[in-house]
Amino acid sequence: METSVPEPTTAGASKLVIERVNFWYRTKQALFDVNLLVPERSVLSLIGPSGCGKSTLLRMINRMSDLIDGTRHTGKLLLNGAEIFDDGMDLVDLRRRVGMVFQKSNPFPKSIYENVVYGPRMAGVRDRARLDYLVEHSLKSSALWTEVKDRLHASALELSGGQQQRLCIARALATEPEVLLMDEPASALDPKSTLAVEELIHELKQKYTIVIVTHNMQQALRVSANTAFFYEGRVVEVGPTKELFETPREKQTEDYIRGRFG
Repeated sequence: METSVPEPTTAGASKLVIERVNFWYRTKQALFDVNLLVPERSVLSLIGPSGCGKSTLLRMINRMSDLIDGTRHTGKLLLNGAEIFDDGMDLVDLRRRVGMVFQKSNPFPKSIYENVVYGPRMAGVRDRARLDYLVEHSLKSSALWTEVKDRLHASALELSGGQQQRLCIARALATEPEVLLMDEPASALDPKSTLAVEELIHELKQKYTIVIVTHNMQQALRVSANTAFFYEGRVVEVGPTKELFETPREKQTEDYIRGRFG
């Protein structure tokens, strides 16, 4: 059954404004008239069954979608009021401002230190004192500093899975982003490491705007202020997380949350 397209209400305090966005992989349309507002210093969860467009939208926000041949889009995607897809947009700067953490931790086969400074170095930072500061600050922000401060020059591949994921978060934070995108950041982790990542998200939202894709609905409840439910490339419903889970307006949302499909 068709549902009405959720409309943005006000862009006043929104870090991200997504307005009537459609997206195609060659001839296959993956997103249909997506409208979302993401307030500054908040967490938005994207939920829905696999293949419904959540990760596609995430990759549009820092234009990783550009790396795939044959893609195109319509609509507006604004960061601080500036169109992300403008021809004049500096992609290196955009990806500095919009960090990304993937489902599977992907540390580089380098030292812990070199992993963290990779982004700043790519952005032209050469001052050693500045790089040292960014390493300490980012590892503290990702709750990893006390565990690795005495072995910064050891291989990142020696870390546990949970530590590697927190290192990847530190690497994203080292470029001092405004927005942090997280694509199922805890799905490959054990319960203890998952809890550490969730606690970290609570800390990070004091400073960053976070958009997280998750299949774990309890996780969405625990970490996010707002949640959007996607189905077949459309936003079926969006609203305050507790409200959406307890009193969904749309039957599709209720069926998904209650485990009737997905």
